[in-house]
Amino acid sequence: MVKQLTAIIEKEDNGYVSLCPEFDVASQGDTIAEARDNLKEALELFFEMASPEEINSRLHEEVYVTHVEVAVG
Repeated sequence: MVKQLTAIIEKEDNGYVSLCPEFDVASQGDTIAEARDNLKEALELFFEMASPEEINSRLHEEVYVTHVEVAVG
């Protein structure tokens, strides 16, 4: 089975941090592609090792990525 999940990747120091908010699984890499690939591997390991109960309890089914406008200064 293939599941489409969200990957949020942001620059941090000399590398990139990646996060899947649906399951609160994170990874990192030296490049965006490496951070994404490492996140995919971390998620695959999570699904291999986690029980169905843990998967269901950690799942955030509705995740929205958007922009907000705020006043600063």
